[in-house]
Amino acid sequence: MGKLWSLFFVFSAVIAVALCWFAPDWNWWFPGDGKAHSTLGGKIDDLFHLILIIVAVTFIGTQAALGYVLWRGATIKPEEKALFSHGSHSLEVIWTIVPSAVLLFIALYQLDVWAQFRIKGAIRDSHGKMVRPEPVAELTARQFEWRIRYPAKGKPLQPQPQPDDIYSVNELHIPSGRPVEVTLRTDDVQHAIFIPELRIKQDAVASLKIPVWFDALENRDYEMLCAELCGWGHYKMKAKVVARSDADFDAWKEQASAEQFDDGFRKPAEAK
Repeated sequence: MGKLWSLFFVFSAVIAVALCWFAPDWNWWFPGDGKAHSTLGGKIDDLFHLILIIVAVTFIGTQAALGYVLWRGATIKPEEKALFSHGSHSLEVIWTIVPSAVLLFIALYQLDVWAQFRIKGAIRDSHGKMVRPEPVAELTARQFEWRIRYPAKGKPLQPQPQPDDIYSVNELHIPSGRPVEVTLRTDDVQHAIFIPELRIKQDAVASLKIPVWFDALENRDYEMLCAELCGWGHYKMKAKVVARSDADFDAWKEQASAEQFDDGFRKPAEAK
């Protein structure tokens, strides 16, 4: 029975590594097409892969050691004498220092990624240049939808609603190719914005206005979800981020503004 368990622990490690190796080709990896569509998202993926390699090496090593110990115990001859040990001071020092050094390395290595995610002065564009994100919208979560407020074309976003502001529901329109900022808030319970392909996730907390910045590298639509269990209709909080070129974004603003402020009145010449 000991041989069976030793083989189980060894081959389970082999199977786990093989599944992780082929997972990207089977689309079992990251959401969407498997790659990040934002500048910061690429750095987050790199950090994830680094930690994955460290964990994989540790996992393989411990499983191999466990399999060896079980195999050795199952195949030991009855006449062999058991070896007793009172411990090894050197071994204790090694397995204390090595994990501590690895954790310290990860903590220092991720500081740049964390700074770009949380410190506005550390934001970089896709070319590595320091930039200030443009405030484009205020995103308000509520049970069970997303309401978005934009400034009129050519005007900055104000903290309080303005008469000419533009509104949309469950569609966040942004210009692509450069960092933008969205002010996140909630009207009721705690929600969380989650844009998987852009690697963006942030809680919306009552009474707080939280700035969230990111960029979308391609002109396309991205899924946006609520990642906080916010009530019976949580599943309905599906929305999308519409990333378009500056020209298309401005054209959408003009069209949305015209539709929103259309009072239905037509001059006789226009009515024909």
